[in-house]
Amino acid sequence: MNKIIDAHVHTYPESVAEKAAKNLGEFYNVTVQCSGTYDDLKRQAVETQTVGFFLLAVATAPRQVVKLNTKTAELVKLSRAQGFETIGFGGMHQDYAEVRSEVARCETLGLAGIKIHPDIQQVDIDDPRLFPLYDELQSRGMKLYLHMGDERPQYRYSRPSRLAKVLDMFPGLVVIAAHFGGYRAWDEAKEYLWGRENVWYDASSTFWDVDTKKATEFVRGCGVENVLYGSDYPVIRLEDHLALFMKLDLTEDERKAILYENAKRFMALCR
Repeated sequence: MNKIIDAHVHTYPESVAEKAAKNLGEFYNVTVQCSGTYDDLKRQAVETQTVGFFLLAVATAPRQVVKLNTKTAELVKLSRAQGFETIGFGGMHQDYAEVRSEVARCETLGLAGIKIHPDIQQVDIDDPRLFPLYDELQSRGMKLYLHMGDERPQYRYSRPSRLAKVLDMFPGLVVIAAHFGGYRAWDEAKEYLWGRENVWYDASSTFWDVDTKKATEFVRGCGVENVLYGSDYPVIRLEDHLALFMKLDLTEDERKAILYENAKRFMALCR
């Protein structure tokens, strides 16, 4: 069985996990399958030979930023102490005042970069309020993780064309574009993002939405060497997501690369 690094997971404190999972399901009109706690993620990881994670934070208000990033860094340290190969991405809100100093603090805390969820945060990827964040990440060699895409007309904050504009403005910025560059906006992702330098893609929130032929085409289009495996926990059980991935028409070497080796290469860039 292949080793796995799951490059797209979210966890919540036990006190708020039930509410957070419920809100997530309501936002996307899906049934969230898991509790969203770190202990539940760890249990499922053992069952699936998942040996590491990219832990992602999302800040929905400026007041959350500092505490959220501190907690994320603490969880990364805990996960590593338990033997997992784990990195973390802090959160940032577009209206947080001290962006540059907080990014510097995140670097000191050992975080790999910052995660932005444009649709939940209701901010365009190319909103100038985010430019100081992009500039600071670029200058420090830290990475940007973005939720990408949505077909609903009221959620066009994360259009692939917006990211293309940012990449032109910040050519040294390294980005992970989630959901093959655009959840249910894959044609636009293909046009604006696939094949661009400094862009990686995760394979989350896709396999249950398209057939295996189309999903395999996404992998080929993005480039096997640039695709990171990700489940989007707690939306789906790790075992169920892995079963969907294993149906793709890939070679064993390609599966190993996506499940583990690409993530290790990316992690090496974060040191």
